[in-house]
Order: sequence, then structure tokens, then C-alpha cells
Amino acid sequence: MPFQIEGLDPADFAPLFTLSDSALQRMNARRVVVDAHPGTPCRISLTDAAMGETVLLINYEHQPAHTPFQSRHAIFVRAGIAQARPAVGTVPPSLLTRLISLRGFDVDDMMIAADVVPGHDLAAALAEVFENADVSYVHLHYAKQGCFAARARRA
Repeated sequence: MPFQIEGLDPADFAPLFTLSDSALQRMNARRVVVDAHPGTPCRISLTDAAMGETVLLINYEHQPAHTPFQSRHAIFVRAGIAQARPAVGTVPPSLLTRLISLRGFDVDDMMIAADVVPGHDLAAALAEVFENADVSYVHLHYAKQGCFAARARRA
């Protein structure tokens, strides 16, 4: 079953980059200079930020549905970056090298499938999850830290 993974829309985060550090802190966000590579996966580009690059670490609501699965967690985003739109069936670099948790949701935003796989097995795992016709979309999380990585949909 073909799938599509997309990065987050940069327009949703652009205004945050103009805020002062104190304004960011009031929003539970921080400006961070990257000091390790890999280690700072941008949710817009779906690649790791470079050493010395400044990113924002923000608290992001990746599951806004009014269900028991409503959720938010920390993510990194970079300024001036295009939204990743990998080819259908392609797993982006920041997901390939990490342990990934898949969480499949139905049209009512209820979790009906879940798995944990190494990133290099993600394409096969997504294809398998989407074989279930009741799975509407899949949230991908970095399994060790638990933070949202990306959303996948049927292509």
C-alpha cells in the first residue's frame, strides 16, 4: 500500500522565529544552537539540523483531536526551510536511522494500530499498517524520546 510522509508546514512556525527568548520561554519554547549531529531532527525538512545551526525547540500539538489520544510534545523546527515532500513510498533521512513508533488512527482519531520498527524497516511497516482499510493516517514518533516525527497518509 503506497504511503506519503510530509514535513510540517513552515508557515505555521515562521512567526516564532521573530520572538525574543523571553517570549519563547513564556510559550514553553527555546532557541537552541545545535551541538551534535545527528541529534536535532527538524520536523519541517525531515533532516537533521547542522552543527552550529539555530533551531527552535517548541511544544507542538501533533494530535489536536478531542479524543483520549489528544497529544503534544517537544519538536525541533528550523527557519527558512522548505517543507519536506518526499516521493511516495520514500522514508526521509531523519527517520531512516532511528527507532520509530507508528501509531495508526481511524477517521474518528482513535488509535487502532501501533508498532515500533527500526527506521530502515519503516517503509514496509507503513505499507502493512495501511493494508488495514480502517487506518486513516499514521503518526510517526521517535521511539526513544517519544516525540512526534511526522505524519504519513495513503498516497
